[in-house]
Amino acid sequence: MARYSIKELEELSGIKAHTIRIWEKRYGIVLPSRTASNIRTYSDDDLKKIITVSLLNNHGVKISKIASLSPAEMANRVTELSQHENSPELHIDRLVVAMVDLDEEKFEGILNELIARFGFESAILEIVYPFLEKIGVLWLTGNITPLQEHFITNLLRQKMLVAIDGLPLATKAAPRVILFLPDEELHELGLLFSYYQVKKAGFRSYYMGQRVPYQDVCWFCEHHKPVAMITAITTSPSPAFVEPYLHRICKDHPAVTVLAGGHQLKKMALRIPQNLHIIEDARHLKTLLQGLKSV
Repeated sequence: MARYSIKELEELSGIKAHTIRIWEKRYGIVLPSRTASNIRTYSDDDLKKIITVSLLNNHGVKISKIASLSPAEMANRVTELSQHENSPELHIDRLVVAMVDLDEEKFEGILNELIARFGFESAILEIVYPFLEKIGVLWLTGNITPLQEHFITNLLRQKMLVAIDGLPLATKAAPRVILFLPDEELHELGLLFSYYQVKKAGFRSYYMGQRVPYQDVCWFCEHHKPVAMITAITTSPSPAFVEPYLHRICKDHPAVTVLAGGHQLKKMALRIPQNLHIIEDARHLKTLLQGLKSV
């Protein structure tokens, strides 16, 4: 079972630590354990309850009323809200709760509902991406297990592959784009959505996937002459390797526009070669692709 600090609970629920303490004392909303040094720690059940309470309180239900509800009554209230409320935050928190529970049926049901209501692209941009950023707190603190990580990744990957497969294939004359992850990099969810965007924008797209050796990228560029390559660096290679790697790609392929994203690049101060663009987010990639089409 995961254990959360009050700061982590604050980041995941959006409720200030001070408010959580008041709710504990006045209403008994959660009852944390304490370490030998008297530091509060919270369980998965506490996290789910605080998120649920936060959802209801943010949508007009008084905390005194929420405190009187049973867990089943709280869950029913959240379900009622989700049926007519378009707030991304509500749906993000629903996904967090389903993930903590490892409830595949609930998680997939929420995804299907969101895709049907908002469309695939909007659901990913407005809800799934912020959800992944939010649970980054869990990864950083070790409060998400490999089982939960694979659970989320595989469900989202399935949805993305279905959406990609439903897009028409561009003509052979369309400009070409290669998408790949560097050797040792395994986190491909962001790249898969980039693949969806590239294919939807009408490019002839070539998805090479995870851990692609550098020489294979060079071979493709030599034989297929892409206008752009897209990559992402989330955990690997090491930070010391990132800048030389990107500079090498740009130098070896000066006629190709290199679009690179991923968590590591957001944290680094890079020297940017002329043909390199750092992807800030999925909306930024959409703009960059429009620029490529107009060249």
